[in-house]
Amino acid sequence: MPPTQAESVIKNIIREIVQECAVHGEIISETLVAFMVKVVVLDPGNGFNMDRALVKSDVQKLVKLCVARLLDNKNPSLDTIKMQVYFDLNYTRRDEFLEEHHRVLESRLGSISREITDNRACAKEELESLYRKVVSYVLLRSGLGSPTDIKIVREATAALQSVFPQAELGTFLTLSKKDKERQLKELAMIVTGIRLFNKDCGKGGEGIDDLPAILHEAVPATTQHIDSQLETAQTLAYRYTAVLEKAVKNPLLRSELQPYRLKEALYNVRQYEVFLHIILSEIISCTQEVELMINQVRALLEQLKMTIKSKTAVPTSQVFPIFISLSNLWTSLQDETILISVLSSLATHLEPFLGSHELLFPEKLVQDLLNGETVKTDMCRIKENMEDRVHPLDFRKLEWLFPETTANFDKLLIQYRGFCAYTFAATDGLLLPGNPAIGILKYKEKYYTFNTKDAAYSFAENPENYIDLVREKAKKNAELIQLLELHQQFETLIPYSQMREVDKHYIKPITKCESSSQTDTHILPPTIVRSYEWNEWELRRKAIQLANLRQKVTHSVQTDLSHMRRENYSQVYPAKDSGTQSLREGSSRVPRPQIYLAGLRGGQGTVTHGVKVNLTRAVDET
Repeated sequence: MPPTQAESVIKNIIREIVQECAVHGEIISETLVAFMVKVVVLDPGNGFNMDRALVKSDVQKLVKLCVARLLDNKNPSLDTIKMQVYFDLNYTRRDEFLEEHHRVLESRLGSISREITDNRACAKEELESLYRKVVSYVLLRSGLGSPTDIKIVREATAALQSVFPQAELGTFLTLSKKDKERQLKELAMIVTGIRLFNKDCGKGGEGIDDLPAILHEAVPATTQHIDSQLETAQTLAYRYTAVLEKAVKNPLLRSELQPYRLKEALYNVRQYEVFLHIILSEIISCTQEVELMINQVRALLEQLKMTIKSKTAVPTSQVFPIFISLSNLWTSLQDETILISVLSSLATHLEPFLGSHELLFPEKLVQDLLNGETVKTDMCRIKENMEDRVHPLDFRKLEWLFPETTANFDKLLIQYRGFCAYTFAATDGLLLPGNPAIGILKYKEKYYTFNTKDAAYSFAENPENYIDLVREKAKKNAELIQLLELHQQFETLIPYSQMREVDKHYIKPITKCESSSQTDTHILPPTIVRSYEWNEWELRRKAIQLANLRQKVTHSVQTDLSHMRRENYSQVYPAKDSGTQSLREGSSRVPRPQIYLAGLRGGQGTVTHGVKVNLTRAVDET
């Protein structure tokens, strides 16, 4: 069947299903119907062959099955699918939302901007009308008050006249269209900054909301509301999990729970919890941005006060950039306010999709099913098996990742949104949170977590078998495709909100280990030419030296180092022993000197008479 004809058939089927639901009093969107058609065709229990064209009987059967499922208001599975479709249609990531918001704002300002830039006013009345349009443009772009409020218009006109008097309209009209648009934007930002500064000084600010005060009240209130809803959803999920875990061990209880669709209710609550976490993370990001912007706004206002003080005139080069920065910050605060409002509204509109729980599972029924069973939280389950870790040596062919060996351990994209793959496959759909601390299995470039060590070992023995079981279970309960992020296996059912994430860069684990390396100092032999000279004067000196050698006479000399270069011979007589003997031994002695001095002590007289007596014997007398 050609693609155009197939598309026409699908549209007719969707239109017929919508009409059938409307007859029964249910207004269903075409987006939900299209999703339900894919779900019904994908379910192997319905017997549709994907490789064969649909005949008339198949179309009638498909319409009947889709209408039956769409009218089953007490089915938690239908509520989950509705929730997923609604979230996909209404949720937009922060950067895309701000981009779309700015695009819508520019489109709204397009008409008045063209009226100003295309104007060819000449008369006085026409120039006055053009100036009023400029004031309206400034108010609409800033979002600080209505252009129909007289007080606000007067304040904006006064601020505009201080930087752009009406007499300058003639010069403005001579500019090109791009220059006019650029100047209009600058004027809007400068006037916005002036009005904000006047409001801070208490001299104006008519129609300007106190965004910092509003955000300080709105953000905690929104966060508290989402936290309370999240706590309610988690409580339901923990209780449903405890009952289903009990039913796994008790076949009789399992058969009793079959009509209640407790697993579908668990999927519904878990999906609601996932969406609330996404919204809450966006609001937390907004809160951080808001705190930073408010501090910057206060700093700029203080800088303006210090710059202007009580001066009658201030150079525009000093204050205009500050006014523009202040205007940009205030615009960003307005964007954050709108984004928080949209996220809060989205969280509020998700609450009705939990409405069937109170009807299907009253408090008394849940208590009877629990019957004293301990209700464990996800954190308690993780702490129970924190120390019982996988031993990598037990599976040498598989790669296991641990926090201490992987740098980006917390950033890995875990399969099945972090739920235990083995427990889900082995118990026909029970969702238990995986514990990354016991080890993450890397299999075919994908990462799996498990709630216990035994579950990890069982999955590691035959991963393909359990992956196939999860896929088959998702075909029967299509809400699991988005809940467990099975988009690559079911590409036709990828929601738009997550289609953008399918092609994002794959995060590889950065493993850590102790290693050492050694580098040779010189791998290749040196190629330095020692005789090379780059200086031409040095080359000239060597050339002159070589030329002078031509006129020199060569002399040969022999040195201590060169005398061994030729053979030398010498003849000597062999040494002989010889000795001498004296006739007698003799010795000599010098006489010892003996000299005496007398009379040194003096006498009774004043004159001393000393006497020196030499008694040394002569040499010949010894």
